[in-house]
Amino acid sequence: QVQLTESGGGLVEPGGSLKLCCAGSSLNYAIGWFRQAPWKEREFVAGISYMSAATRYLDSVKGRFTVSRDDSKNMVYLQMNNLRPEDTAVYKCVRAPNLDAMAHDNIDYWGEGTLVTVSS
Repeated sequence: QVQLTESGGGLVEPGGSLKLCCAGSSLNYAIGWFRQAPWKEREFVAGISYMSAATRYLDSVKGRFTVSRDDSKNMVYLQMNNLRPEDTAVYKCVRAPNLDAMAHDNIDYWGEGTLVTVSS
């Protein structure tokens, strides 16, 4: 059974930064992040492939968010800078066969999520 555990969420003012972490076993797949805000549909945010470390991002977070991984530590990170109120959501770590599958909501495993609140 694969478990994905997120950490690093919290309350931050607009323009601030947070770094989310995803820890787990069997991370030798594409790993990424989805988010869901109240009364909004769930959306893909960012993902990183296993071998090539190719990345993919939601258009609205490009240039502000960076996804990375440290396979020696079984960790995946999401550095979020210049946060906006519209980034407020529960962020969930996911595992997928590859980035294309991830972008099409073909997910093997989900974490429980960590709440990010951007507010003054």
